[in-house]
Amino acid sequence: MKYLPLDPAIFVQNRKRFVKRMEKNAIAIFNSNDELPTNADAQHTFKQNSDLFWLSGITQEDSMVILYPDNPDPKYREVLVLVRPNELKEKWDGKRLRTNEATAISGITTIVWLDTLEALLIGWIHLADKIYLNTNEHDRKSTIVPVRDYRFIEDMKRKYPLHQYLRSAPILRDLRAIKSKEEVVVMQQAIDITEHTFRRLLQFIRPGVMEYEIEAEIWHSFLTQRATRPAYNSIIASGDRARILHYVFNNQECKDGEMVLMDFGAEYGGYCADLTRTVPVNGKFSKRQKEVYNACLHLHDYAKSILVPGISVLAYQDKVGEEATKVFQKIGLLTKQEVKNEDPNNRAYRKYLYHGISHHLGIDVHDVGTKTDPITEGMVFTIEPGIYIEEEQMGVRLENNVWITKKGNVDLMKNIPIKAEDIEALMKKK
Repeated sequence: MKYLPLDPAIFVQNRKRFVKRMEKNAIAIFNSNDELPTNADAQHTFKQNSDLFWLSGITQEDSMVILYPDNPDPKYREVLVLVRPNELKEKWDGKRLRTNEATAISGITTIVWLDTLEALLIGWIHLADKIYLNTNEHDRKSTIVPVRDYRFIEDMKRKYPLHQYLRSAPILRDLRAIKSKEEVVVMQQAIDITEHTFRRLLQFIRPGVMEYEIEAEIWHSFLTQRATRPAYNSIIASGDRARILHYVFNNQECKDGEMVLMDFGAEYGGYCADLTRTVPVNGKFSKRQKEVYNACLHLHDYAKSILVPGISVLAYQDKVGEEATKVFQKIGLLTKQEVKNEDPNNRAYRKYLYHGISHHLGIDVHDVGTKTDPITEGMVFTIEPGIYIEEEQMGVRLENNVWITKKGNVDLMKNIPIKAEDIEALMKKK
């Protein structure tokens, strides 16, 4: 890992929270992600299973976490399973964790090698009445790939058909959505890295620069600040390409008179930042660009003011839609007649704002969490309204990350410039 060691208390606390939600005499088993091939003998860069990381902080492949709080042997009430270090493999792929190193990261004192697990697991399963198994349950996931979790479920049910099986995903959805103060500290580090990078970009962007050159600056800045990687594929979209929500080609020229939309964020310590800013390529907004930009900023500020404990994401989205309807009429995008005759299932403002306003943020960029239940203290959300105007070949989006508290929300990106005048002033200094 490139980042500095995290406080293992984060993961100790996370495990305690999960164990409190487990049923009596149940065992919970969590697997790491697969190592996935590309072509020939190459592999994709390994990315740890988010749930296993949340419970342990371990980023190594072929790892497992086993929680059995009612195990008669206290030694085995929480177990970290690791692949045994192999001298030959380490010559090729690098050093693997030793027991003392794994304990320092996770706070788990009982380490079991993977090649000795089977005999121990049989005994634990026979003692337990219920088995929690894990899958990637996310509303945005539309395909099921037979990854390790699914293969493990099939194998367990074949070996132990009479046990009662339970889903760990609903518990983790609730728990992971509520960030501890210690987790927010790590997220703030990812955000601070992202802020430094954005300020650097304001000095770099100019007419004629290529989108991929901006992306390269992001990678360089992130890695020099100990970020693991970008939290997701950076979106660098100049001109009309800014209307493409997940534009990742990043291969065109940024031209004089255009705006460039940049959606990027650092991953640090396993946690993500998610920033969007839209800036003028030449450093100066045109009159119309500034009008649309300020309209988007108004929606951003309005959304931030109502994203508080008690409201649901769906109700919040509806309120922002009402405000967008008013704003779009003011800047000449909608007429009163269009609003009056709108389809309630496809409202008029959706022509210019066709995505959600917020999503949960954490270990995953689109982190787990509910849309329908009331927002509660401890959650972290993005706030990212946009305005996309096909007839003017223009797209603007502004995004910050906020932490929900009892008294409202805390903007974790409050130090990142967002006002049009501040953007212009910083770009002028280059």
